[in-house]
Amino acid sequence: MPTAMIYAEFAAREASGVSDAYEKLALAVARDRDLIARLDTLPPAKRQPNLLFAAVRFLDGPVTDPDAFLEFADAHWPAVEAEMLTRATQTNEVGRCALLLPILAGLKQPLALLEIGASAGLNLFSDRYSYRYGDLRLGTGDPVLDCALTGREPPRHLPEVVWRAGLDLTPRDITDPDDLRWLESLIWPEHTHRRERLRAAAEWAKQDPPLLLQGDLVDDLPGLAERAPEGATLVVFHTSVLYQVPAERRETFISLVRDLPGHWISVENPTVLDYGSLPNPPDETLHNVLALDGRPLAWCRPHGQAMTWFADAGPCDGRLA
Repeated sequence: MPTAMIYAEFAAREASGVSDAYEKLALAVARDRDLIARLDTLPPAKRQPNLLFAAVRFLDGPVTDPDAFLEFADAHWPAVEAEMLTRATQTNEVGRCALLLPILAGLKQPLALLEIGASAGLNLFSDRYSYRYGDLRLGTGDPVLDCALTGREPPRHLPEVVWRAGLDLTPRDITDPDDLRWLESLIWPEHTHRRERLRAAAEWAKQDPPLLLQGDLVDDLPGLAERAPEGATLVVFHTSVLYQVPAERRETFISLVRDLPGHWISVENPTVLDYGSLPNPPDETLHNVLALDGRPLAWCRPHGQAMTWFADAGPCDGRLA
């Protein structure tokens, strides 16, 4: 897809109604031929809007005024380009734990969690956070994750997690101020609640650091999976990660993860994994697909704010019927 169209689609499907600042910014970039030409010199995976906007924010550039943003990007392009080439959109959005919880709560307990693309590992603490699905609240810890759930009953209990580990090409250290600032730069300007959630989740990671390894999702997954304790159900999961993985490598990973013991949970764009036919999403905004062991179950909004379940729900010997 042409880069200008990527930014125009981001404005219409992701930012519209969610971030007025980023909607205007994305449209301004889509119309700026000079900046689009510069972005086109980058590898395709490095041209994405969230990465550009976060890089400018990390450099203390303006992201709420399109004209000022374009002027800053033009004047500081070498620095912006360097950040985009060396960093990735490791958002570590803990709101996505609300998407995982209905599956995690229905699996055979206790669980051994292994996250692909773990960033700083904040999504490995799904048992520590609180959740609000409509009128139901689960848990007592911070942060509280709100999710509008339709199509099934919400989970009634938190999972029991006895082991947590993550793989990432460049793991982030939540105790490193520079790493924390990068993660905060990835949060959209108006989303104060997401920044507060990130900081609250960071406290859990500081108190009980998960096992985070620098490694590849194919080469290093089997060895890490073998370290999961006996008697625990291994759950390998990833959220909005595979779009950054080349297609051939992605297929190798899928074959590998299917053969591991335990279960595989994915929350990815429907263009990334082939599910065959899917029901229509709830609306025209961007939705990802929640799947268990390759079986699609629900449409999900990218930050975990809503989930529309379309599969039959109910635990059945550790799998959802």
